[in-house]
Amino acid sequence: MSEHQIHEHDVLIIGAGGAGLRAAIAASAEGATVGVVCKSLLGKAHTVMAEGGVAAAIGNVDDRDNWRVHFADTMRGGQYLNNWRMAELHAKEAPDTVRELEAWGALFDRTDDGRILQRNFGGHAYPRLAHVGDRTGLEMIRTLQDYGVHQGMDVHMECTVITLLEDGERVVGALAYDREKGHLKVFHAKAVVLATGGIGKAFKITSNSWEYTGDGHTLAYDAGAELIDMEFIQFHPTGMMWPPSVRGILVTEGVRGEGGVLRNANGHRFMFDDIPPLYVSSTADSEDEGWRYTQGDRDARRPPELLTRDHVARCIVREIKEGRGSPHGGVFLDISWIKERMPKAAEHIKKKLPSMYHQFKRLADLDITEQPMEVGPTTHYVMGGVRVDADTQMSTVPGLFAAGECAAGLHGANRLGGNSLSDLLVFGNRAGVHAARFAKERGAGTINDAQVEEAGRATLAPFERVGGEGPYQIQNALQDMMQDQVGIVRTGEDMQRALDGIQQLRDRAQRVSVNGNRVYNPGWHTALDLHSLLTVAEAVARSAITRKESRGAHFREDHPEKDESEGNLNTVITKHPDGSMALTREPKREMPAELRAIIEEMK
Repeated sequence: MSEHQIHEHDVLIIGAGGAGLRAAIAASAEGATVGVVCKSLLGKAHTVMAEGGVAAAIGNVDDRDNWRVHFADTMRGGQYLNNWRMAELHAKEAPDTVRELEAWGALFDRTDDGRILQRNFGGHAYPRLAHVGDRTGLEMIRTLQDYGVHQGMDVHMECTVITLLEDGERVVGALAYDREKGHLKVFHAKAVVLATGGIGKAFKITSNSWEYTGDGHTLAYDAGAELIDMEFIQFHPTGMMWPPSVRGILVTEGVRGEGGVLRNANGHRFMFDDIPPLYVSSTADSEDEGWRYTQGDRDARRPPELLTRDHVARCIVREIKEGRGSPHGGVFLDISWIKERMPKAAEHIKKKLPSMYHQFKRLADLDITEQPMEVGPTTHYVMGGVRVDADTQMSTVPGLFAAGECAAGLHGANRLGGNSLSDLLVFGNRAGVHAARFAKERGAGTINDAQVEEAGRATLAPFERVGGEGPYQIQNALQDMMQDQVGIVRTGEDMQRALDGIQQLRDRAQRVSVNGNRVYNPGWHTALDLHSLLTVAEAVARSAITRKESRGAHFREDHPEKDESEGNLNTVITKHPDGSMALTREPKREMPAELRAIIEEMK
């Protein structure tokens, strides 16, 4: 254990997606030396799966759009549980971050007069998503990587952080292992930024790839930081359903933004059956004009398929449960119907949705220009995460910052499509700037060698055990349990069973053993992931049991209505000194009058 590699940086960034790379660029610009650790390869972050676009009120397609409308849309989509300061900063700063990305080389789709083109997306009043076909996240990562590597940063690929290292209450680095060789690495840093993404692999059906095991959430929790609102898990309405090997892979909302419609097995466009009061009919049931979205003096036609994701997902679940689903347990998403009204529709679809066309052609042998897709809800995003200061992104632990999906606050009870990419840019930048400033002001702390030794022994413990259970059985059991009992539709009874089951799995995980050696050993890696998976699963279940109402992405069949007494309360998770998980409820900070006036005006 005394043999480990040591790396020193002013700022250590854990995660190399959009938030991590933007933080690295910002920290470098402040003069800090930066190290970036990524669990997989550089360029493989889940940001590339954000295909539809980046939400920013640039107003290129509809000049009525502005930051005030974007702010109100974000707050309404989050059921007003959002951190209002984060929502304000996000709406104000998103346009400049998009223009900055363009200046760095991002190639956005264009309007006829050469400006950045924007498309409709769920929950947004106006066409707001700047996009690159359906490969926006990929273009963002390409641009940030190309720009970032020239600003100066050390990148440690295929490296997983096990624990954060502390000097008193302050974070001063991290212990990690190299996934290829199994070597342990110590990172000494003056500030740490968590940008690790989500928790999707705690569920059976997910759009997330294998890396998304809740590492950042758990690292922060173990270090003493607060997690908030972990009950809010977004189930994206449209993931692939067939073949089984690709079930859950994302089908971008851009398909619906470009005219795709949802139909059940009877061919009925069922989204017309459940329109919230905010939407009024412009025609009886026209598929051409859709429904008219009315809020204050704003008026824009949008199809019901572009309602918020939680609403669309529940409508799909209803069709499936009532026996009107597709052959493989989903519904049909049809973009091919536009050929009836558009010349050269196939070419248009291939141009606007190239990734979706190739994804279905290669993985499902289906031509989306001719046939409908089978889709169904898939675990996609967690709104809850590390509690951070809105302006600086620092957590409740000094020296520990968080940005992107592993940080909480901006999205409240439900995230609007496209807000994730602008979230990464706005708050990745802020996290990098303030982490660098913290590092400069506070200097280096001291690493506790005893903590390193203890964490290292725990990391290697699965090799010492003989005859124990394998890690995959526990991971699979957890995913099944979370999918079935803490999924889209929840009850207190189901979630309590899940909570009991999580404790049993935690006991089993303590006895896991692995064979072989440390050189690229997937079984060992999975064994180490179990702690994070079980931690975030327990946080979700405990938080969801406590919130006895339905709000945003949290829907309880035994409490189907909103409870206004709960609508102002954040659920706060902390680690008790005895190691158990503690939960409290705290009222939100009161919104200033000028922001309340914006929301009232938009209502």
